Amino acid sequence: MDVVEFDKASDKAASSNNDRAIGSALRDMRETRSLSAKQLAERSGVSAAMISRIESGQVSPSISTMTSLSNALDVPLVSLFRDVAGERTDYTHVPKGGGVISTRLMGEHKHHYINLASHRRRDLNFEAHKVTVVSQDCEPPRYIGHGVLFIHVLEGEGLYLYGKQEIILKEGDSLSIDAELMHGFIKVLTPELSFLSVQSEARR
Repeated sequence: MDVVEFDKASDKAASSNNDRAIGSALRDMRETRSLSAKQLAERSGVSAAMISRIESGQVSPSISTMTSLSNALDVPLVSLFRDVAGERTDYTHVPKGGGVISTRLMGEHKHHYINLASHRRRDLNFEAHKVTVVSQDCEPPRYIGHGVLFIHVLEGEGLYLYGKQEIILKEGDSLSIDAELMHGFIKVLTPELSFLSVQSEARR
């Protein structure tokens, strides 16, 4: 087999693997929603026979077909590519005591944080920080963002504002919120407050 034939065979194998990965993702999302192929066909306008062929990896679906299916399943189009192998993936390993230490100044307010993880994918932004705040006399910052925010208190105690709701968070407490509503610690109730902050949001 010469180089050209080898490249063609390699491309064909990769395409076949991708077709199977897309089909597997489609089947998983359909079954998770307890939909039959016929029901998905009625919702999407894609025939049940075509859905069956896609799920078994027998065909390479067009972008328009996958768009119709993703809309019917109410998921982003990129979800159908979740199992397709990429050429580049990242991972972050932070040993104990490691991480990038930074200080954030917002007016007179100041707090320290350690960047533990930061990932930028084509569909997702993900960040994790360990934040340390001390009791201060100045006005604390409040935030409005996107996606979901998870907070876990490591040490200390603070008063957290979420919209109009005030929540006391103590050591060991966790809180998850929709970040699109105003939020933030408005008062540190102990000399020092340390917490883990994890945020995930769709890329825009």
